[in-house]
Amino acid sequence: MTLLFFFLLAGCIFSLGFGLWAVFEHFFTTDVPAAIGHTMQLRILHCAFQLMINFGKICEKLGICSVPKFVHVLLFFYFLLIPIKKDPKVVVKNLCFGTIPMRVYQPKAASTSLRKGIIFFHGGGLVIGSLDDYNSLCCYLSRETDSVVLSIGYHLAPEHRHPSVLNDCMAAFIHFLRTLETYGVDPFHIILCGDSSGGTVTATICQTVVTQPDLPKIRAQIMIYPYLQGFNFQLPSHQQYKNVLFLTRDLAIFCIFQYFDIPLSWKTAILNGAHLSPEMRKKCEEMINADNIPKRFKERGYQPMSPSPFNEEVYMESKQLLSTISSPLTADDDIIAQLPQTLLVSCEFDILWDDTLLYKKRLEDQGVPVNWHHIEDGFHGVLLTFDKKYFCFPYSLKILNIIVHFIKNL
Repeated sequence: MTLLFFFLLAGCIFSLGFGLWAVFEHFFTTDVPAAIGHTMQLRILHCAFQLMINFGKICEKLGICSVPKFVHVLLFFYFLLIPIKKDPKVVVKNLCFGTIPMRVYQPKAASTSLRKGIIFFHGGGLVIGSLDDYNSLCCYLSRETDSVVLSIGYHLAPEHRHPSVLNDCMAAFIHFLRTLETYGVDPFHIILCGDSSGGTVTATICQTVVTQPDLPKIRAQIMIYPYLQGFNFQLPSHQQYKNVLFLTRDLAIFCIFQYFDIPLSWKTAILNGAHLSPEMRKKCEEMINADNIPKRFKERGYQPMSPSPFNEEVYMESKQLLSTISSPLTADDDIIAQLPQTLLVSCEFDILWDDTLLYKKRLEDQGVPVNWHHIEDGFHGVLLTFDKKYFCFPYSLKILNIIVHFIKNL
């Protein structure tokens, strides 16, 4: 009995210590902009998120599992305890293409004509995220746009490194194109859509498809706060919001390094641009230049920085960051010019809005029609809160309705 009491007490103290650690990190290392509003909900959400990450770090230190794996397991049990909501107006089918899980969403109501097809790539920094996480969102898109939605559950890092995500998504995408008739999808109305790292996949696949004339043309692409380049981590948004929840710059670098298998010891060198060869520096100056960002986005303390001297060892470890499939913002003009109508959504309190603004300019310079919306009180990852009741932020539904309106008008 005494031994049991000792273990219970130790467990309580251990849990309390972890909780205090998460709260300390939240209040002393994370910025919570007052302009976002709903401060209490934000703080609770972020403390829970930080607690989850901290437990994952301990498991990784003990050799039990990686941080992303711990998050996967935790979310798996979460969805066991809290079943996924079913939408009575949408038929949902779980499928697999080889080892790639997919989920198809179809409106129950009969249609007299072919429907639009939306291929959705979820976010999560290529290390977390799942079909279940985005189930409600995909149901909403299918129901509100009267479209067939395919959500692709690609394999994640660190178990699956670059370029596994692109290979999975491209394979599943092509498979879906070959079965459009089965789902009553119009081959002239295929839309690619993704948030965060899913936006990266959207951009890369869209650029790949325009070089393959045997594939149907994409009608439109939709990118919600996407990551689009691994060249410059000192752009205005990176400097101004590097400590803003939920995607701090440290967390973004962790995810990138996990997927591309880059040692964390090179973090400072890459942040300072030492991985850019002379050729890549020239490309960066042309395509990823802060001068191409509107002045109002640089009024919060931006300080231009020159890259550190070139380090060939760093370059060799990280050069995959600089390819166009990893940094679609740097694709050639002739590829950009062939891209379809585009919807871009950026959020103010996000280290990635520079990528969106720079891609917007590149698209417009090549004559591609662009719809751009900047959510002034939004933050990275907010889209996933739209169905979370107490933790729902109104601008998440605003983003969803922007997407729905765009799709309906194609």
